[in-house]
Amino acid sequence: MTEPGINVVALISGRGSNLQAIIDQAQSGNLPITLCAVISDNANAAGLERARKAGIPALVIEPKSHDSKINFEQALIKHIDDYQPDLVVLAGFMRILTKEFVQHYTGRLINVHPSLLPAYPGLNTHARALADNASWHGATVHFVTPEVDAGPVIIQAAVPVKKTDTTKTLAARVLEQEHRIYPMAIRWIAQKRLQILGNKVLLDGKQREEQGLIKPDLTPTPYPQ
Repeated sequence: MTEPGINVVALISGRGSNLQAIIDQAQSGNLPITLCAVISDNANAAGLERARKAGIPALVIEPKSHDSKINFEQALIKHIDDYQPDLVVLAGFMRILTKEFVQHYTGRLINVHPSLLPAYPGLNTHARALADNASWHGATVHFVTPEVDAGPVIIQAAVPVKKTDTTKTLAARVLEQEHRIYPMAIRWIAQKRLQILGNKVLLDGKQREEQGLIKPDLTPTPYPQ
């Protein structure tokens, strides 16, 4: 089994399917991380039970328990930092974070977004792709910066949009790709293979085919099996 590597804290708000993909890869020995804690802003998040079943500390820090967003984030930072994480992973954490929070974790805060950024930042990405008759849709793992969904891209994976697609069917195929590429990005970080150069992320010193879509026109490149 792979020896534990970097310390990771995951933030969730809901079902935690991406969290489960990370847990599975870590438990299989394919991901050199120690998942130190899972923290949710929602006491009813199903992902909390996923963490508990895996023996991972599961904490709830709800905004309604604090009198301001600043105080909520300060409490969140305190609990995260108790675990001295090398990486903080947003796994369906449905809150817009302040500049101060993001800057506190500069270079060690990542997110997975259900679109081929820079296309469709924000919410309702699948419906927007269908409304635009997009040929391609997909998922992006990126470093988080103060501007929402605009941080340097680590890896992308594309799926073709079918004429018969609904938001549900398209979302399901995109989610499959999220489950593939999120652990991959975390693995690269744990292996210290990534470098941020401006707004680009280099893998082993250059942009590589393994990173998926790296062309400005979002033309999909083959994604390795």
